[in-house]
Formats: sequence, C-alpha cells, structure tokens
Amino acid sequence: MSALCARGTSGVAGCSRVFGARRLCTPPPQQPPSPGTECGATKGEHGAPEKVDNKAQLWSRYHEMKKLVYDLLPPGVCNLLNPATICSNNEICLGDIEIYGFDYDYTLAQYSDMLHKKIFTTARDILIQQYKYPEGIKKYDYIPGFAIRGLHYDIQKNLLMKIDAFHYIQLGTAYRGLKPVPDEEVIDLYGGTPHIPLIEMSDFYGKGPTMKQFMDIFSLPEMTLISSVTDFFISNGIDFDPVHLYKDTTDAIRDVHVKRMMYEWIEKDMEHYILHGEEVFAVLNRLVKHNKKLFLITNSPFTFVDKGMKHMVGKDWRDLFDVVIVRADKPAFFTDRRKPFRRLDEHGSLQWDRITSLEKGKIYKQGNLFDFLRLTGWRGSKVLYFGDHLYSDLADLMLRHGWRTGAIVPELESEIRIINTEQYMHSLTWQQALTGLLERMQTYQDAESKQVLMEWMKERQELRSITKNLFNPQFGSIFRTYHNPTYFSRRLIRFSDIYMASISCLLNYDINFTFYPRRTPLQHEAPLWMDQLCTGCMKTPFLDEMVHIR
Repeated sequence: MSALCARGTSGVAGCSRVFGARRLCTPPPQQPPSPGTECGATKGEHGAPEKVDNKAQLWSRYHEMKKLVYDLLPPGVCNLLNPATICSNNEICLGDIEIYGFDYDYTLAQYSDMLHKKIFTTARDILIQQYKYPEGIKKYDYIPGFAIRGLHYDIQKNLLMKIDAFHYIQLGTAYRGLKPVPDEEVIDLYGGTPHIPLIEMSDFYGKGPTMKQFMDIFSLPEMTLISSVTDFFISNGIDFDPVHLYKDTTDAIRDVHVKRMMYEWIEKDMEHYILHGEEVFAVLNRLVKHNKKLFLITNSPFTFVDKGMKHMVGKDWRDLFDVVIVRADKPAFFTDRRKPFRRLDEHGSLQWDRITSLEKGKIYKQGNLFDFLRLTGWRGSKVLYFGDHLYSDLADLMLRHGWRTGAIVPELESEIRIINTEQYMHSLTWQQALTGLLERMQTYQDAESKQVLMEWMKERQELRSITKNLFNPQFGSIFRTYHNPTYFSRRLIRFSDIYMASISCLLNYDINFTFYPRRTPLQHEAPLWMDQLCTGCMKTPFLDEMVHIR
C-alpha cells in the first residue's frame, strides 16, 4: 500500500490511501456552522436562512465509513498472524548470541492445565484441614479461564483487577470474589478516580505495600482460590479480614510448592503434565550443533529437574549444558552476593568443597550472578536468557547486567488465534474507525448532532466490550485494556528483547536470524492510522475548525 498526502485549500492536511486503483478514504466532511451563525442554518442565495441537516450528514458519513471498513477487509484477510511467531521489542541478531540460558518451569518445561486444577484443589483442602476454614469451601472447584496473568490484587480492599500501563483500572474488570464490582463503587474506593497512585502500586518485583501483581503462571490457581473463598464468605454473610484471607491462601498455595507436593504429582505422571518435550530436545540439540554454549538457572530442586529433563531430552541431558544451577533462589540470585555456589553429587547431596570453577556435567546449587559472571566470563549482549517470569527471571538481567532476554508467554498463542478470527478483525477495525469519526465530528455541537455522537459513543463502548470478551469474559486480554497496553504489557516491553509462546518457536527461525521490531507510531507521528485514513484527515487538533475556541 502507498500513502498520498495532500494539503487542501483550507490549509489542513488531508490524507488519502490507494489500494490498487481504489481510494480508501473519503474527503473531509463539511464544516459545522461557524460561530455566530444559528446552529443548523446557513445563508441561502438571497440571504434567507437555509436549513442544514447536520444529523443526516453525520449518519451519511457513518454509513460511508462502515461500508469502507468492510470493503477493506475482504474474505481471507484473517489468519495473518502465526501463533508460533517470535515478537521483538528490540532489535536482536541471533548470530551475535554465543550463550543461551534457560529457566526450567514454564520455559523448558511447559505444563498442562491439569496442574492448575490440582494446585487449587490441594490448597483449598489445606485451608479446610490445617487453617480450619469452613467445609462449605469444598464445593468450589477450579474455574479454568477465570483469571489471567498480570492482574493486580488490592489486599486490603479485597479487589482483583486489571490495570493499564498508566495505572488506571480498566472499569468492568474489578472483582471481589467471583462477582464484578460496580464501576461507581470502584471509583469511590479510590477517592473518586480509577487511578492507582504509584506509591500503592507494585514495586520492582511486583509487590507493593497494599498491592500484589500476579505475574507467575502458577498464580492462576492462587487468584481463583482467593476469589472462591471470598465468594463463600460474602455469600454466607461471614465477616472476615481480607488481609488474613490473603495470607492464609497464599501460604496454602506456597505449601503445595515448598512441601514438594507439586513436584511429586508431575514426577509420577509426566506424560500428562509435561507438554512438547520432543520440541525442547530439538531446540537444545540444534543450538549445541551450532557451537552455542547453554546453561540452566532454575529455582526448582535437582531431582525434579533431572527427572523432567530425562523425560523430555533423554538420560544424557546434562551433556547439552555447560552449567546447571538449581535452587537458585531467583530473583535474589541476581542481586545478593552473599550466597556461594555449592556442588551436588550424582544423588543430589550437598558437597563442601570450595567452588573455583563451574564445570560441565556438574550440578550446582544456590550461588549468585556475580560469582557466575566471574567464573564464566559470560557478560553482556552475547548472552540470551529465557524465562517466563518478567520480574524474577528477566528484569535484573536486562536492566543491571545488559543480557539479552526472551520472555516465554504461553498465552500469546491463544490470543493470536483470537486476533486471527473474522469477528475480532471486523470488530476492532470498525471500533478504530468509529473512534476516529467521533474525534473528527465532535465539532458538531447542535442538539441533534450531540444525540448522534452519544449513540456512536454507546456503540463504541459495546464494541470494546465485545473485543474484550473474546479473550476473557472477566478480564479480557493480558496485553491490552480497551485501548491502552496493560501494566503486564508495559513490563513485557521493558524487560524482554523478544517474546514468544514457547521455546519451540526458535525452530521456525535460522540460527543467525535478526529480529527487527516494527516502527509503531508515536501519537505525534501517527502517519497512517486507520481512524485518520477513514475520516479523511490527520489527527487532531484540526486547527482551522477549532480556531474559534481561542
């Protein structure tokens, strides 16, 4: 497609676009009545008032644009995005990468949704048996798809919600228990605004004084359990302190991990819990064949990792890695210099010798990144590390140490499949065009025109709800609020050079492939956005139309 911009006689830039021989944009609309003229009337040939039907003009423009939008999206336009793609936030050439590092859980090892159900059920029963919560909680089962990653939880107000990159709550996505909280109540709870002050937000690692951001994929059952227990207490009129409920629930979830319950379930039934093992072997083997060095840094214990890697890669999996570190205690591993490395023997027992080098084929526990850098010499942009947790895995490495980072976002695959649907494509494109039309036509201020604009605003809100619900009926996409990026997206862009649904996406690219991020327009650049093209103008302010405001 090519874009042709021409300056009209009014001095305002008008924009047109050519698709083959077809113009994709109509000329700018007629100006509304100028100041000092009776609204809705102009002067005829002999000076007599001549009625101008602004309402009809607005609706005419609306229908023209709607037809234009649907002409822009011919059959087959969907399925443009490959769910196995790798997305880049920063330019990176794989040919420059000499060392590849990996987390284990949800990076090398992807788990089935069965695991979330098991974690929820076990933690729920711990609350009943050990914390003496009411037996009635047992009627709640895990709800797949209730929550999404990246949500914030206000511990004192007992609210689970989605917040955008500018610290605003997306109204309609604040839940107390399993039920949404009315927008008016949410705004009132935060002093008459849906904005969350920075001092209350989560800190560098996702934890604030009263807020927690759930960034771990393992947090999905945790959010659902908090919501289910809250729902039981509210439904039965039981008074409770949300701070106690949060602590008890998170402690119960922690017990599932700390007491090795989750590890035992997976070890006993790897066929059902671990996904795509053969693809992991293909990725690692390919990198080794191209003389890349590999290392593993995980918080999981050795016996668990050893059994999982043998299942996915084979009994000689350690031959692929130059360094293996377990029980690393990330993110403290990246900032705390005090913990030294300890070596484990073949049975996982701790040894007492001083570590002066990190040897291939050996297993090390704890340690810290500063000793790791000193002993390996692996520094800067020649290292690419993959992990699923933006804070615990990637933030420090990118910001403090200059490593390149890759985020594993399993949700990306399903979200791209939704984006590829005809319903999403048409809904979003028309929503964007309608938004541009609203912005352009707000200069019409007579009563009938205002009524038309109100109808358009209502339709726009309905379209936003439709697109949100396609991803998740409660919280929508993990990447966007209605129009802004989510707080999760903001962190994803900040802490990762590239992101993908799984590590196997690397198999779709050459070992020396360069990822180039697309230049997305800043608001003041905005060269060819859909809403501007379809309204036949560049972005506001429309100086000649708004001159009377001065």
